[in-house]
Amino acid sequence: MNVEQAKRREISDSPEFQLLRRAHRRSGVRMTAVAVGGFLLYVLLSSFTPELMNTSLHGHLTLGLTLGLGQFVVMALIARRHIVHMRTHVDPIARGFRTQAHRQQPDRPGRPDRSPASQHTEGYRTW
Repeated sequence: MNVEQAKRREISDSPEFQLLRRAHRRSGVRMTAVAVGGFLLYVLLSSFTPELMNTSLHGHLTLGLTLGLGQFVVMALIARRHIVHMRTHVDPIARGFRTQAHRQQPDRPGRPDRSPASQHTEGYRTW
């Protein structure tokens, strides 16, 4: 095992990293459940209550069409929530781990480090 693999192993075994993984997994499960639940509800309503879904709200606009278009809104909200969660909870901790790994890296004179982790340490920004 080389030095880089040892550092990665040390970081991945740390309690902070495990906490980060659990929080990220939990949020992913919740967001997936909301998205799948919304789609499933729409399909079940369409299948078992067609008279409710065909209820006219205004002109040719029906409840079913409104709920179908609402799926786009639900997906946009889930995507936005995911971005906010990553920026506020995951990215700062990941930057800390990256900085920690970069600091522990031995200096190699005359040979710049070209690993992907070191290229993004300086001036790292999320989109």
